Amino acid sequence: MAAGRYRRFLRLCEEWPVEETKRQRDLGTALRQRVAQAFREGENTPIADPEACDQMYESLVRIHTNFYKNKYPRLKDTTFTGVTVEDCRMILATDILKQMEDMKKGTWRRLREKFSAKKPEEDLK
Repeated sequence: MAAGRYRRFLRLCEEWPVEETKRQRDLGTALRQRVAQAFREGENTPIADPEACDQMYESLVRIHTNFYKNKYPRLKDTTFTGVTVEDCRMILATDILKQMEDMKKGTWRRLREKFSAKKPEEDLK
């Protein structure tokens, strides 16, 4: 029965999209890593708690198929601030977050990082 569970998780991983804008912070990537970790031996992996495994799979399927989004439709696709889904995606993109982090740094620190041979973390020690 572990083989069937393994195949179901693999199928879910194949269907789950990867967001290129969220490098190293994507739910699809994290899911693939967890499945690979949980099923190290592939179809021959012994499952300690089959009920918990099935429950986790069903929960992930509900997330993937937007079960609750469809069950409880929203009147508007904006937040209380008026920000749309596309605006949120753009703001949460890795490149934008990196730019914002760079903007938070002071001028002196940016210059020091640019011209310094050692890492800034070493200066703080």
